[in-house]
Amino acid sequence: MQITKLAIPEVLLLEPKVFKDDRGHFFESFNQRLFEDAVGHPVTFVQDNQSFSKMGVLRGLHYQINPSAQGKLVRVLQGEVFDVAVDIRKGSPTFGQWVGALLSAENKHQLWIPEGFAHGFVTLSNTAEFYYKVTNYYSPAHERSLKWNDPSLSINWCYDGVPLLAPKDAAAPLLSDAELFSYD
Repeated sequence: MQITKLAIPEVLLLEPKVFKDDRGHFFESFNQRLFEDAVGHPVTFVQDNQSFSKMGVLRGLHYQINPSAQGKLVRVLQGEVFDVAVDIRKGSPTFGQWVGALLSAENKHQLWIPEGFAHGFVTLSNTAEFYYKVTNYYSPAHERSLKWNDPSLSINWCYDGVPLLAPKDAAAPLLSDAELFSYD
């Protein structure tokens, strides 16, 4: 597995080695030891989530605050999305910056979004099945979101249409008004 630090080095792109033959393919989608070596500390996943989205659905930008902050390891099981992580750690040298990656069933790439980052994606294919491994349980009391089109973030979503949003995502605050993390 190749693991690459993106422009925000805490966000990692994981590219599995895929073994193909006439029967199909095989790949190791997760290896705890390799993952922890890349992240630099122990990580325990406690919950797996899966979503189904139609083309143009934009989910995000979501995060949970302490004490229920979540790290997320995400991938696409079917279809294609553009996935985004935004650094919301006040005082971080990359605060307010974002990185994105094309994740698809075809490329089998995964993205690690650590605690202190908002996360979202837009579906680029007709449909997409999206899979999340998270480091903390879902907590509605600690759930927060950022406005997907906050001008201070200038995210290029790689989607030309008008995205379909959940009401909570449409009403999300700007980064300047959001509850954030402190950079340690």
